[in-house]
Order: sequence, then C-alpha cells, then structure tokens
Amino acid sequence: MPAQTPPETIQCGRMPALTGREIAVPNQAPHAQILGLGVYRPRRVVTNEELCTWIDSSDEWIRSRSGITERRWAEPDETLAAMAVQAASEALADARIAASDVGCVVVATVTHLEQTPSVAALIAHQLGAVNAAAFDISAGCAGFCHAVALGRDMVHGGSAGYVLVIGAERLSEFIDRHDRATAFIFGDGAGAVVIGPAQRPGIGPVVWGADGGQYGVIGQTRDWKAYMDDPTGPRPFIQMSGQQVFRWASYEMAPVANRALQAAGITVNELDAFIPHQANMRIIDTMVKALKLPGDVPVARSIAEMGNTSAASIPLAMEQMRRTGKAPRGGTALLVGFGAGLSYAAQVVTLP
Repeated sequence: MPAQTPPETIQCGRMPALTGREIAVPNQAPHAQILGLGVYRPRRVVTNEELCTWIDSSDEWIRSRSGITERRWAEPDETLAAMAVQAASEALADARIAASDVGCVVVATVTHLEQTPSVAALIAHQLGAVNAAAFDISAGCAGFCHAVALGRDMVHGGSAGYVLVIGAERLSEFIDRHDRATAFIFGDGAGAVVIGPAQRPGIGPVVWGADGGQYGVIGQTRDWKAYMDDPTGPRPFIQMSGQQVFRWASYEMAPVANRALQAAGITVNELDAFIPHQANMRIIDTMVKALKLPGDVPVARSIAEMGNTSAASIPLAMEQMRRTGKAPRGGTALLVGFGAGLSYAAQVVTLP
C-alpha cells in the first residue's frame, strides 16, 4: 500500500506561510433574518380573454394548463428600476430601516436591458442608499432565493449590516405575444425584502445548484449577437420547452425542498407556509403532493392573478399571503425557486 499522508500535512489548495500580520475581520452578526417586505404590481391587468385576441387559445385552456386567469404588464413609465424602487421603499419602511443604513443592494433580474452598468446601482442611487455596494444576479426564476442566500451570508459574515434584496422583472418585453406556448405565462412586477441581524436564526442554509446539461430548455429564440449581426430578423424572445420544464420542476424540486428542510432542522408539519416559485399551478400541486405537505399548511398560489414573474414571484406571493392573512408574521416558510439554467435554490425563512 502507498504511504498515507499524515493528517496534519493535508492542505486544501496551496496555503501561504503565515508570516504577516493577522488580518482583521468585521464584527459578525449572530444570525440573519428578513426584517421587511415590499412589492409593486403594475397597473395594467391583462386577462386571458384579452390575451386570446393575439393567440389561438381560450380562457379555459390557459386555466387548465397553468392556473393563470390574469397577469400584470407594465406600462411605459413602470420601468424595471421604477418598480424596484417602489417595492424597495415599501420594504425599507416595513423594516423601519433608512436607505443610508443599507450595506448592499442585490437585484435578481433577467430583464435589465443594459449589459452594464447594473440596475442595482441605479436603484441604490434613487433610494438614497449612498453607502451600499450594488450588483445584479442572473439566475432566472431562482434568482430571489439566490439573492436571499447571499444577503444572509453578508449579514452573518459582517460585510453588510443590512442587505436589500430585490426581485424585479418586465417579462412582457421579452415575450412574443403571438407565441401560443409562452405568451400567456409571463407577467411583470417587483418584490423586495430587507435582511438584517438577528439573535436567532431567521434564514436557513440554502440548498442550490444548476443543471447546465439542460441549459437550452429555457432561453432565447436567438442570441443578441445574432440579432446585432442581422437586425432585420426577429428580435430575441423567451422560448421554453414546456414539457421538459414541467417534468424537471415537478419531480426534481421536491428533493431539493426536503434537503432545505433537513438543513434547517424543520419538518413539513412545522411549516406555516409553502411559497414556491409561481411557475405553473400544476407544478405547485405536484410538489405539494411529493412533499406530503399537510393540508393545513397554506400554499402560495398568486400565479392565478400575477402569472409567472420570474425572480419577482416569491416576494410577490409572500406579500399576498401576509396581506390576506394566509401566512402569519413570524411564521416559518419554505421557499423554493427554480428556472432557467436550469438553476434552483431553496431555504427556510421566518416571515417578516
């Protein structure tokens, strides 16, 4: 047998010799939690009946396939930044935190039309978050849960006292309104939460990942480079292999959700709410069944009125449940996000 390396000599990568001064680290918060919640819903309501003037479909077909009855589409003045600022302002007020106390602004979105700079930087400026770092993340419909995980770690690690997490989308600009497969699914909106220090855990460990082997299941009809080379052709729109997404989300996300529960030390019987990404009512129903969720645990179903709002869907659903009394303040909720990439993330949180 080959000689074994003594445990004390095993290293993870190459470690530099410790010859310099000890590096100081910021004071860490014991734990992190969601302190405030805010949303913005666009003014315009688009019913199935109106949508069916553009596609060959019916209200009955759309309801049976997706559970959607209507969605919100932003007007020209309801820009991505404007919606995000409104949602964020509401979240800051709910948390009773000044914008100047925010240490970082993270925006989850796939519909910011500029490659650079980030929309987060503009939002931070408009809010008056003058001391905040700001950046966007692109993780599709799982983006909000990714951003919550980052916010938790920043607060706990001491790199930010308060983190403003925003999910905002204007998906109506990215759909072919004559495409029968996707036109009825997507909507617009924004939701935000403030994450800050806590004496007890308020956000559980994240369980996340990405199945890049199915990279093209949700994507664009063509890339922007192709469009720049030939602008006379059709512009890029969202495209999706619906059946593949349905199968993947329905059966692969329940194990992810269970792992998030286990990581947080919570059972399904101890949940006060289940708030999955609002992708499709049938996917939600399949996940509920796979998780063996007790019948008395409320389940978010805001997709009926909002459609699929990608990174904004979980905070929008969270606010609806809190506003209607379906989920209590201080209750324990399981969040599960999944979408393009195919990216996913899940965690257990205490509701603000």
